[in-house]
Amino acid sequence: MQFKRVFNQPIRIGTPQLTFLAVANQLSHPRLGLAISKKSDKRAVARNRIKRHIRESFRLNQQQLSGMDIVVISKFGVSDLSDPELNKLLDKSWRRLLRRFATS
Repeated sequence: MQFKRVFNQPIRIGTPQLTFLAVANQLSHPRLGLAISKKSDKRAVARNRIKRHIRESFRLNQQQLSGMDIVVISKFGVSDLSDPELNKLLDKSWRRLLRRFATS
């Protein structure tokens, strides 16, 4: 995925813990990029847990997200969320992203 293209003119969805950037692509499937920094959590095991949840949530929603390149950026405090809270946040964010994408 070309990360630069996503960062140029994205549709942006923000929460206190995650930022979603998306642009249209010319493919029939969505692509996901992750930027989970050490600032969000120093421990690799915590960052990997966040990545696993994002990837799984993306996999479950990829039918609806077709034709998008998406980058998810973590912020400080995302590792404080429990697994159910993180899943709920991701589901809500995908829906918001779809609404924003449809209106632009």
